[in-house]
Amino acid sequence: MKLPSLFLLTFPNTIYTNVTYLDFPSTIHLRYQYPCERKMKLSCGTSFAFLLLFLLAAQSVHVYAGSFHKDVQIHWGDGRGKIHDRDGKLLSLSLDKSSGSGFQSNQEFLYGKAEVQMKLVPGNSAGTVTTFYLKSPGTTWDEIDFEFLGNISGHPYTLHTNVYTKGTGDKEQQFHLWFDPTVNFHTYCITWNPQRIIFTVDGIPIREFKNSEAIGVPFPTRQPMRLYASLWEAEHWATRGGLEKTDWSKAPFTAFYRNYNVDGCVWANGKSSCSANSPWFTQKLDSNGQTRMKGVQSKYMIYNYCTDKRRFPRGVPAECT
Repeated sequence: MKLPSLFLLTFPNTIYTNVTYLDFPSTIHLRYQYPCERKMKLSCGTSFAFLLLFLLAAQSVHVYAGSFHKDVQIHWGDGRGKIHDRDGKLLSLSLDKSSGSGFQSNQEFLYGKAEVQMKLVPGNSAGTVTTFYLKSPGTTWDEIDFEFLGNISGHPYTLHTNVYTKGTGDKEQQFHLWFDPTVNFHTYCITWNPQRIIFTVDGIPIREFKNSEAIGVPFPTRQPMRLYASLWEAEHWATRGGLEKTDWSKAPFTAFYRNYNVDGCVWANGKSSCSANSPWFTQKLDSNGQTRMKGVQSKYMIYNYCTDKRRFPRGVPAECT
């Protein structure tokens, strides 16, 4: 069992309660606090006991605080994927005219919270696709996607999200980001639990896909998935529907990943081992989260399948209503 590498007690004279995880790697957010007269003084025994109980309970939570050496394998690319440091915190994927590259997690998960920091291909990246996603095997697979569609210089990346269940997707939402994702690292997170899938960028929710099985909408609840990431070429569709082609004189194209972090229900021997007490297992967006998500969608969403009447002339899918 690995606890997050940074355990924050922000104020030295404060004991924290109601522990939840932030949307940033290796950090614990201790949301509510009340003053304590002295650091860990006996008069604060109740609070200290709570902290001890939290640490004991954490033993049942599967937390992987990020080593590319230990947690993933670069499964294609013939050397184009590289881990750059001894601790396994930084990995790069490259693409040239011969091949792209990618990695996958060593373990499968049935529900989990997966996040990574990424810095995308700079400059003219038209035709390239950089990804971070969950996927199950087989012909009727489940999948949850972050895909970043490259651009010609000076134009924004398109962040493409999608959810597949039993081999069927068609649930795309696309965004332009409010920052340049090629200059610095930014955090991208997928939270997948039995009731919803939440996509966040730098801790800000951009999309929520709820479990609507009660009205006949399939939801990924039965197939374990691995984490994948890749950098590959899709000039036939990725940039403005294929209008902009890949400029191979700019190759190799390289994207960087760091602070890979998974807190999930590990699938092994035909069953999932997980504590239902994990904060993300029942996570949902509160009113503030809903407001922030709607703000992002109103300003930065460029496509929503739920509003595409040309695509669905007989009415939008049931979950959209």
